[in-house]
Amino acid sequence: MPNLEALLSVALDLTTSLGAEDRYRRLLEAVRHVVPCDAACLLRYHDGVLVPLAAHGLAPEALGRTFCTKAHPRLDILCHAEAPVRFPPDTELPDPFDGLLASDASSLAHVHACLGCPLRVEGTLIGLLTADALDPRAFDGVDEATLSWLGALAGAAVRTSQLIDALEHSAERLGLVADDLRRAAERERGASLLGTSAAMQRLRDEIALVGPSDLTVLITGETGVGKELAARAVHAASRRRGEPLLHVNCAALPESVAESELFGHVRGAFTGAEQSRPGKLEVADKGTLFLDEIGELPLSIQPKLLRALQEGEVQRVGADRSLRVDVRIVAATNRDIEREVAEGRFRADLFHRLNVYRLAVPPLRERRSDIALLAGHFCDEARARLGVGPVRLTKAARELLASGAWPGNVRELENTVFRMVLQASRGVPRGAPVVVEPDHLGAGLLGASLAAAAPARRGEEGAKEAATSEAAPLGEQVDAFQRGLIERAVAQHDGNWAAAARSLGMHRSNLHHLAKRLGLR
Repeated sequence: MPNLEALLSVALDLTTSLGAEDRYRRLLEAVRHVVPCDAACLLRYHDGVLVPLAAHGLAPEALGRTFCTKAHPRLDILCHAEAPVRFPPDTELPDPFDGLLASDASSLAHVHACLGCPLRVEGTLIGLLTADALDPRAFDGVDEATLSWLGALAGAAVRTSQLIDALEHSAERLGLVADDLRRAAERERGASLLGTSAAMQRLRDEIALVGPSDLTVLITGETGVGKELAARAVHAASRRRGEPLLHVNCAALPESVAESELFGHVRGAFTGAEQSRPGKLEVADKGTLFLDEIGELPLSIQPKLLRALQEGEVQRVGADRSLRVDVRIVAATNRDIEREVAEGRFRADLFHRLNVYRLAVPPLRERRSDIALLAGHFCDEARARLGVGPVRLTKAARELLASGAWPGNVRELENTVFRMVLQASRGVPRGAPVVVEPDHLGAGLLGASLAAAAPARRGEEGAKEAATSEAAPLGEQVDAFQRGLIERAVAQHDGNWAAAARSLGMHRSNLHHLAKRLGLR
């Protein structure tokens, strides 16, 4: 019975959250109950070398040694064995632990009992378990079946510890890598809200106020104003900043998968659910979940989201029980959400649950003083991503950008600056300064937001033209600007339309078609 209890303790330890040292120590305690020994050692095998993991009855220096199987016949025999091996007490094979016994350094050089178990997992040798006793007949009462069970359990214990150690090391490494990637992504995306205008300062003050409060935040604003950056800033200002910030684009969620994406599912819940999967609300536990474009969330999913926010519980699709989660919700929309509620496209109760604290991100036209700063920032990003030299905006280019309507806001400004830098870098030697002029906008890349502003940058004649065109329809203003760009490009290249097309970033045939439509050919 004592032997069975000892083996049971080893088996139970396999299901217990123990560190490797504790697991090995308890294993050797069980060995001593099953095998009456004066010394025992657990060794890990790798490529012909055995390394002690834990020992009982051996001198401390034993754990600092390694044992090459070719140099120790007994260990070599054990490594090639398929079952426990008992060595004859009077064998002439030297004992690898001779001189290392804690009670009597030279005792193992004399007649003594010695046995060992190869530890194999799925046929692969992963280590050895050895035992020595000064009494030559100490192991006579230990049956083969007990030794086989002990060896199997010991092998499982070593393998379990190895897997746990490997997983912990991998998780730690992946966590560090994820942190680095997150910080790099934030740097690349301009994680800080840029701008010195009064409107941006008010927004930063509001974020500093609501960030640490853990209240649900609803961010509103036009497309391209930087609502995601505001959400990241809220998370960074919160007590959850050390936990994950997960992003869900509700506009990209088909109704058929939205519930599974947010709440998860269990295996077999629906066709194709081959394994259980947690939803974003569950994964974001202790952190922040950013629900972008919340106004696009299907009506059928809104009641379940409301319950999750009210109760702090989520239930996977197909599951029969709920899970508690602690998630802060930050939502964003570019829609008139009150109008969506009034017209029945968004639940009023969910709106009120999300609209605890409102953050309104101002459009770019309401903070024009920030355009030059943002343009400079995007010039630096363009330099890094395009691999060009230092980028400089001329005064005329800055004025052109500052005059735009920017219906696409900061995102449109970013795209425009990148295009202009790319055009300006044409023919510039690698590493040489890139000077961005208004003409680098390109006739084929003209944005509507700049169409009305550009003529005013052409001097006195252009000023008159701009004044005349203020009342003209937008299409006529765009045509006028394109016409002027083409005329200047052709003149700069002495009437060579092919060269003019290259400078404008257009195919020659497209330029001819455009010029014909504008009445230039």
